[in-house]
Amino acid sequence: MFNDLNFWRGILTVLAFLCFIGIIIWVWRAGRKRGFDQAAELPFDENEPQFSRQAKPDTKDKNHE
Repeated sequence: MFNDLNFWRGILTVLAFLCFIGIIIWVWRAGRKRGFDQAAELPFDENEPQFSRQAKPDTKDKNHE
């Protein structure tokens, strides 16, 4: 019974399904809404410093001189 590959595939499928259901329950709990709402507003938060991409000054590679 335990040497059958299909038995282990079935066990793995059930474990994956239970893990999936656990994640769904964790995400949809009422207590998580506040954290998710705060995370959703992060891109619109204007109090965060704006980072700009500045080009690095040209440096000569010593191998190509």
